[in-house]
Amino acid sequence: MSTDTTNTPDPDHLSAASSAGTATAAPAPSTAQTAASSLTTQTAPTTATVLFPHALPIDAEETAFTLDDGSAIRRTVLPCGVRVLTERVPGAHSATIGFWSPVGSRDEHEGQHGSTHFLEHLLFKGTRERTALDIAVAFDRIGGESNALTGKEHTCYYAKVRDADVDVAVEVLTDMVLDSVLDPEEFERERKVILEELAMNEDDPADVVHELFSALVYRGQSLGRPIGGTPDSIRAVDRVAVWQHYRANYRPEDIVVTASGAVDHDALLAGLERALAAHGVTATAHGPLHPRRDRTLLPLSPDPDVTVRRRDGEQVNLLIGGPGIPRWDERRFALSVLNALLGGGMSSRLFQEVRERRGLAYSVYSFAGSHADAGAFGVYAGTRPESAGEVAHVIREVLAGFAESGPTEAEVERAKGQLAGAITLGLEDTSRHMTRLGRAELDLGELWDLPANLGRIAAVTPAQVRDLAAELIGQATVTAAVGPVDADAVAG
Repeated sequence: MSTDTTNTPDPDHLSAASSAGTATAAPAPSTAQTAASSLTTQTAPTTATVLFPHALPIDAEETAFTLDDGSAIRRTVLPCGVRVLTERVPGAHSATIGFWSPVGSRDEHEGQHGSTHFLEHLLFKGTRERTALDIAVAFDRIGGESNALTGKEHTCYYAKVRDADVDVAVEVLTDMVLDSVLDPEEFERERKVILEELAMNEDDPADVVHELFSALVYRGQSLGRPIGGTPDSIRAVDRVAVWQHYRANYRPEDIVVTASGAVDHDALLAGLERALAAHGVTATAHGPLHPRRDRTLLPLSPDPDVTVRRRDGEQVNLLIGGPGIPRWDERRFALSVLNALLGGGMSSRLFQEVRERRGLAYSVYSFAGSHADAGAFGVYAGTRPESAGEVAHVIREVLAGFAESGPTEAEVERAKGQLAGAITLGLEDTSRHMTRLGRAELDLGELWDLPANLGRIAAVTPAQVRDLAAELIGQATVTAAVGPVDADAVAG
């Protein structure tokens, strides 16, 4: 079980974070999500020249199309309101099934803070039919993997199983999502587990500085709250508040089920309807489906002051950045290229300047996170206290230089190749396909296939990257630091 905080380049998150601290991808603070505005929809794109998404109208009872690689996509809205999307991947022998709730930590009301993450734990702790051990055994006996993630805008419970065991996964996940009991003893026991999890995160200064940065960029907004809650909110929230959050947001018309791999759509529907009927969900009509999020831009007023959380340690964890763009913004493709060039690998400007030329940091990378109505963009570095001021100065110099002159044509072409490889490799896992379906349904109502994504990346120009850099970097920046350092040392 995890909060949704990893961020590496993938096909459905085009403004993904990048790592230049090592040769492998590094974590960043929030999920950057793909998006599209209301583009003209093609019903069956089959070549790499098609640059438009497949539409997923929220009220359409049936939708079907085939992707460029031969994968068959089908979407059905069951009579009870559950939305089901499948992607049959040729040659797959396993399937990943996810049950999604369209609410995350930003949707919690006063007195419920931390409830979404609490539920992520509690739904594995027993239903009226199964104990926590029964749930664990159900997946272990078939060699399945089960887990969950909580984000700021959604929650997902998922399992990866052999093709022969899809019905088992559907049955158990349905039971967990619709009929958990939130046993009082389990509730108090899990409260202690979550407090231990938060304490573990607090011991990681990189996690702490990312949470601090988010709170500063999204100051006064629910997006700025930690996904997992705080120790105070977890201690304060009671079972009644979490139960109310659960019952209000896990109704059939809220739930989206996505499955990818060796999965037959009709067979999955039949198994899901049996599982739903076993829990009394037999409605032939449903209320309004949970709407997709409003795109109205969130008014942001980031804190421009340097904010330091002093603590002992061998390093200062530094983060400099500011507001980004929402996930539907057409410039997200240019942002992907910008992000790759600044901090996306060993050839990026930040890696070369901070690590290779000056030896000031082991880990340095840029990242971009986006939501329905806001986004963030920034640079992270970890360095020794005596180098923190120089690192902050160099980062700002690199950012300012990029905003002023932009990238070269050769840099842009290199970044396009880097992104094309990362996006394509990301689709080698059925879990990524399942996640892509869920976010397409919940976030935008459009599914971008590989040729469309690669085509839009290929169309990015140096001028587009330069203009976006000038806008993002020209905004008032946020500086957050954790470690043995004073604010004056890392101020601009």
